[in-house]
Amino acid sequence: MSLWRRPPATRATPELVDALRLARTEGVGPIAWRRLRARFGTAAAALAELPRLARAGGRDGAPRTPTAAEAEGEIAALDRLGGRFLVLGEPDYPALLATTDDAPPLLACLGEPEVLQRRAVAIVGSRNASANGQRIAELLAAGLAQAGIVVVSGLARGIDTAAHAGALAHGRTVACVAGGLDLPYPPENEALQARIAQGGAVLAEAPLGTAPLGRAFPRRNRIIAGLALGTVVVEAAPRSGSLLTARMALDAGREVFAVPGSPLDPRARGTNNLLREGAHLTETAEDVLRELPREAAPGTAATPWPGLDEPAPAWEDSALHLKIKSQLLELLSPSPTPVDDLIRRCQCSAAAVRATLLELEVAGRVESLPGNRVALIAKDF
Repeated sequence: MSLWRRPPATRATPELVDALRLARTEGVGPIAWRRLRARFGTAAAALAELPRLARAGGRDGAPRTPTAAEAEGEIAALDRLGGRFLVLGEPDYPALLATTDDAPPLLACLGEPEVLQRRAVAIVGSRNASANGQRIAELLAAGLAQAGIVVVSGLARGIDTAAHAGALAHGRTVACVAGGLDLPYPPENEALQARIAQGGAVLAEAPLGTAPLGRAFPRRNRIIAGLALGTVVVEAAPRSGSLLTARMALDAGREVFAVPGSPLDPRARGTNNLLREGAHLTETAEDVLRELPREAAPGTAATPWPGLDEPAPAWEDSALHLKIKSQLLELLSPSPTPVDDLIRRCQCSAAAVRATLLELEVAGRVESLPGNRVALIAKDF
């Protein structure tokens, strides 16, 4: 008998429609979404201000924003699939993920949102994993699940698949996917995705119908790291998505674990490097449980752009506004720059700099990044 109960039909409330429209607006990333909501009070008010902000940032015309009908259609399509949206700031949104800088504004969810509030550990690793690596991932996941820990992974081939399978045998697991929920990837894991939704959860930031392209996987990885109190890496090459997930976990103040491997196996170089850098040496689930905190360490989760709720300047002096915008565009580059550094070098109020950066982001000229940083988007206007 299935443990999964299909949720009641999702109501396309005005608030949900507006939140989705804002999240799907061109030029509005996760940090800008949160800042816009905080600055203007509601998503509806933020949507009304977008054309003005874009013009102030130097863009001709408003950014592309889905219509209410388009947003309602996306909500209805997800409902027909048996899913629902989790909105940042609402009670059913994963509490631990919400503390990260660039938490997704909305998550499409299949399964049981309640499982997302439980203590979780991520297990990630190579897609072309060895048989031994897959066996270790499966045993680790099984041991953690038996201890009541939710296992999080990315539904990829190799280590991810083994971790989900091990957890399913004894408890619950969460899969984070790079594309839309209606396009299981890899295709052979379609049945596994359905099993995970029966008592666990499958999460996607991308809209339905979105193919899992390469650039989407780092975005998925930040969700994996953000959901978990710790991340275990089993087999990873020196430049791999699994190591990126581990770095993201460290940035969020979470624990990192690594399974040692043979120096002769290229798939072990990344994990062995993590051990040299201080990751917890892991051979059994007990090694993880011994070091796993009850909750995230206080103060480790950064706040995206301090001063989210500070009032925007009135720009009574338009010359000053133009000067600040010109200074910022001159100071910025495609390499991330701390916002505090920009404030110091512009020698003007923090509120004025942040307000101008928000305008430039809505205009598609800069991008907000975790760690209170911003980067110039190489694009002609």
